[in-house]
Amino acid sequence: MNNTTLYLRHAELLRDQVPSFQTYPFHLPAVRTLDRLIFQKPVTFLVGENGTGKSTLLEGIAAAWGFNPEGGTLNFSFNTRSSHSSLYEYFRIARGVRRPKDGFFLRAESYYNVASYIDELDEQPSFGPPIKNSYGGKSLHEQSHGESFFAAFVHRFGGRGLYILDEPEAALSPLRQMSLLVRMHELVQQDSQFIIATHSPILMSYPGAEIFLLEGEGIRSVALEETEHYTVTKAFMNDRQGMLRELLEDEQA
Repeated sequence: MNNTTLYLRHAELLRDQVPSFQTYPFHLPAVRTLDRLIFQKPVTFLVGENGTGKSTLLEGIAAAWGFNPEGGTLNFSFNTRSSHSSLYEYFRIARGVRRPKDGFFLRAESYYNVASYIDELDEQPSFGPPIKNSYGGKSLHEQSHGESFFAAFVHRFGGRGLYILDEPEAALSPLRQMSLLVRMHELVQQDSQFIIATHSPILMSYPGAEIFLLEGEGIRSVALEETEHYTVTKAFMNDRQGMLRELLEDEQA
C-alpha cells in the first residue's frame, strides 16, 4: 500500500475554525502545532510523553472517520460516558480511493465498555449469530484483560481494514506484544492500515513503519532509535545495576 491506496491518507486540522488554542484540547502540544498529519505507510505510530496529546489526537482522528469515540466497530453506537473531546469536529480527513472492508477503534481505557456493549447486544433477540462469535466465541468479560484484547486482534480483525489502536500493549505481556506484531503483519499483507498510539518499543519495531514523535515543539517523523522509549529501555537493560543504583541513590539523597 502507498499513500494513494491507503484508506486514510491524511488528517487536517481546520485551524481557522478552532475557537481558541488556549483551551482543551487545542492547547495540547500535539494539536496546538498541527496542520496536516500525512500517512504514508500501512503502519503509523504516534509516540511521546504522557500529556502530549497522543490519545486525544488518535480519538479525534477515529471519531472524524466515524468510529464511536469509546471504541469498537463503525456500527457501535453506545455512549457510556461523554468524555471525548470536540477535536473531531475540526478535522478534515482525506480518504483513499479504496474503502476499507473492516475497521475497529481500540481504546485501552474504555475496552471494558465495548465488552459490556457486546454482551448487551447478545442478550437481545437476534436472527444472526452472537456477536461474541467474532471475538472467539466467548464473552470478553469471561477472559482476562490481555486475553480479551488479543481475542479482538486474532478473531475480530479480518483484513482490508482500518485499525486505530490506542495503547494496545496496555494489557499485553512482552510475548503477547510480539504475537501482536505477527498478527499485524498478517493483516498488513491483507491490505490493512494501522494507526497506533503506543509506549511500546516492541510494537514500534514493526519494519517499515512511520513513527511520529509528539513533543512540545510539534510532531516530527523519527527513527525507532531516536525515541526515548528505545534509548531508555536499551540503556536500562544494558546496565541494569548501574541504572538502578543511580536511580535509587538519587531517590535516597
